[in-house]
Amino acid sequence: MERNIGRNMQASGTTDPVNEDNAENATQGRRAPHSAPNSDDERISGKLIGAIVAVGSLAFIGILTETVMTVLFPQLMSEFGVDTATVQWITTIYLLVVAATMPLSSYLNRKVEHRTLFLAAVLFAVLGSLIMIVGHAFPVILVARVIQGIGSGIATPLMNNIILEQSPRTKVGRLMGVGSLVITVAPAIGPTVGGAVSSILPWRAIFVIVIPVVLLISLPVGLKCVEQHRPTEDVHLNPLQFVSIVLALCGLVMFLNQAGVAISAAVSGGSAMVPGVFAVASLVIGLGSLLFFGWSSRRSFSPLIRLGWLRDPMVLLHLIAYMLLPIVGIGFGYVITNLAQLSLGTNAFLAGALVLPGALIGAFFAPIGGTLYDRFGPVRPILGAFSLAICGPILLLVFSMRLTAGSLAGFYFIFGLGYSLGCSNIMTNALHNIAPQFTPDGNAVFNTCLQFGGAAGTALFSTVLSVAQAGAGREGSASFRHATAVGGSWTFAIMIMIVAVAICCLASAFRIVAKRE
Repeated sequence: MERNIGRNMQASGTTDPVNEDNAENATQGRRAPHSAPNSDDERISGKLIGAIVAVGSLAFIGILTETVMTVLFPQLMSEFGVDTATVQWITTIYLLVVAATMPLSSYLNRKVEHRTLFLAAVLFAVLGSLIMIVGHAFPVILVARVIQGIGSGIATPLMNNIILEQSPRTKVGRLMGVGSLVITVAPAIGPTVGGAVSSILPWRAIFVIVIPVVLLISLPVGLKCVEQHRPTEDVHLNPLQFVSIVLALCGLVMFLNQAGVAISAAVSGGSAMVPGVFAVASLVIGLGSLLFFGWSSRRSFSPLIRLGWLRDPMVLLHLIAYMLLPIVGIGFGYVITNLAQLSLGTNAFLAGALVLPGALIGAFFAPIGGTLYDRFGPVRPILGAFSLAICGPILLLVFSMRLTAGSLAGFYFIFGLGYSLGCSNIMTNALHNIAPQFTPDGNAVFNTCLQFGGAAGTALFSTVLSVAQAGAGREGSASFRHATAVGGSWTFAIMIMIVAVAICCLASAFRIVAKRE
């Protein structure tokens, strides 16, 4: 194991002066997640809980506004005069900016104090909300979402770093579950809040409510509870690597979007040449930038993210699963709310309410999943959870052409329960198996993949629905509703394949661990 640690440190760029004593400590840091407590240090302090709530609430608000917007897509399409493929950029660009910001989190965590990062996240959250209130053009709304995405991109990994650095070792699983609860409650209430607010108030009222919450609750709690438990380091930003990872993320998501536009145009009899060229160019730029980032990180004296720990196939398989599953988990909110309105003919409030039971039960069970991880280890809590989760999209596919509002909510409930029990444990288990000095790098990569998966899922499923709806007549007609239902069946089939691949990756990872032991 010590040889593996050494290889990881050599491949990481070797900016940190890690000597043999540190390497030994890093080896000892790979602990069993369910080891027994042995001192009073295992108590969870009130300030740690306050810091998690304060920082996590900023990520909560970002995700809340994201899911609020998804249920308003039909209304926004009418207000701004855009189609389904265009309006989804309100969600996709937010997730994309969050994903592009998170690679900086390893650098920021080592360079900047936690309280300064917290204040920056507050500033971006408030500024973005103000622009959403006064903006009356679609490009201005996208700019506001970019600013909000930067704030969430700072807040989410900051919360995870605080948990991983400051929590008692035998409580990591449950505290990561609490952090997951802070974030997953937002999708639970977001669509319902969006539908309820839009029924009685202009949709911009949501952002009027957000600002006092941030300034009167998150800010004072954070100023009191966010503490610095490790010294900052004199590290330097590699701008070329940052630009390359941003280009990679943008290129890959743009590829999914433009490929969908091209296919929709071809299906409806239009010209697919221009979007097709954009799709190919975006794919080339995205893959090329990603390869360049990996190549330069291995050779850089001061890499943006140290990647040597990814040489462990067990950790890499966890990362692949953690990137695939949010495609379904985050994309589900878009699919259900739009399928309910455009296929079943429900109003915005009911469409949002359909997501509520599954998302709320998921938020409730996230800490329970972490507790099961602390007690039983990773294998049964993770594989059992996703074996349950995959039943949701299977049932949705089987009944896709005769769904009702109740069955749509019920089958999503099954998925939400399994997803919440297992998702945060994937990241927790992977980070338990890398050297502690590389935890900020692992946190940055896992959170980036989480947000990229969400952006890719929204772009992918909106594309599938757009392709199915192409040439089906005007919105609200019987043919359009049928086409949307067909698109829903396609999305459920894709979801099943994605979850199945993720389960196979995790099972392979656990087999590797079993062979080592």
